[in-house]
Amino acid sequence: MRTVLLVVFAVGLLQGQSSDPQRLTLAEAEEIALRTNPRIAGAQAQALAVAQGEVQARAPLYPVLSGSLTGAGAPSDTRLAAGALNNPIIFSRLASGVSASQLLYDFGRTSALARTASQRANAEFEVVKATRSEILLGVHRAYYAGLRAEALSRIAKGAIEARQSMVDYARALAESQLKSELDVRFAEVSLAEARLLLENATNERRVADAELSAALGYAEPRRFQLVEEPPRELPSTDPLRLIGDAIANRPELAGRRFDVEAARSFVEAERKLRFPAISAMASLGGTPFHDARLGNSYFAAGGVNITLPFLNGGLFNSRRVEAEQRATVAQRRLDELQQRIARDVAVAVVGAESAAQRTALARSLVEQASLALELAQARYDLGLSSIVELSQAQLARTNAELQQENARFDYQVQRLLVEYHTGALR
Repeated sequence: MRTVLLVVFAVGLLQGQSSDPQRLTLAEAEEIALRTNPRIAGAQAQALAVAQGEVQARAPLYPVLSGSLTGAGAPSDTRLAAGALNNPIIFSRLASGVSASQLLYDFGRTSALARTASQRANAEFEVVKATRSEILLGVHRAYYAGLRAEALSRIAKGAIEARQSMVDYARALAESQLKSELDVRFAEVSLAEARLLLENATNERRVADAELSAALGYAEPRRFQLVEEPPRELPSTDPLRLIGDAIANRPELAGRRFDVEAARSFVEAERKLRFPAISAMASLGGTPFHDARLGNSYFAAGGVNITLPFLNGGLFNSRRVEAEQRATVAQRRLDELQQRIARDVAVAVVGAESAAQRTALARSLVEQASLALELAQARYDLGLSSIVELSQAQLARTNAELQQENARFDYQVQRLLVEYHTGALR
């Protein structure tokens, strides 16, 4: 029984600890995501796997050394009589030896294949960088979404407090026969709207926590206490300059350039299929048990082989044409991606400038709505207006505050998109 109580207490303690929100800055979120997000580890493993292709492609440039142990038994004067044009004699024997082979010259085809593999590996490592940028983009978006939801919650709580006071005030006036019950009902409607706003903001905060947990690589959703970052400005709003930065820095474009170079190197390798390949071979060993007609108890031989293709049904020509067409496809995809990135940068700059303008306008709107609310409150207190006018003024003030916060965080998100599309988010 004592053990059961201890387990229950420990579980309750762990649950209480896990329910506490984790304090998190944006820099800490970036560091956690880059360390634990499984997409990054998967992309790195994929790049390392593709990098082995260069080692495999260069292997024919080095000697191949192998050992053999062979035993054979055959009746006297046995020859192969079917399945081949030659007619070799088979001797009973037990032999072991070492064989070596070395490619001497193939007109650079193996080297072209090695360059192809190297450039493909470089393209995969650029994919790792692009994956890091995408993960950081998701982290920043979820982080700003959480801060936006917190700001909306503060506005909603302030609206609830103000409108609850208005309900109490209207109810007191109604009980004193100074206002009708209708004023109380209108005040309660305004209070319900503020509570609905708080509920929506709370739900947005939970969604942001779930998205941030996933971006950080956590297996389960967690709650966070986010530290608001100081506002940052764009280093430039010149689209041409930013597009130039994107073309120079985006890892996706660098990866596509490596793809183009790999395709061109492969075209070169396929073109050299029609040239001969020259290789050397040697073999050395002994036959401790052998037919007496073999004579020596050892063997040694060496030679050079030249392979020159003549006719193969157009296979090599077809492979070359295919490689050339794939190189054209790679170049066109690079051009398309460059155009799309230029468009994305231009759109993000327009969005950031628009959000900055809306932030300034929303700030002015909040000031005007606050003055209007003060006037409406004074008119209602003097009995010069109805509760409807005051409710509209409260609603206008709340909407202005919401627009101000939305514009403020929209600017940060648009600035973030500009950094992402220009390759500055790494």
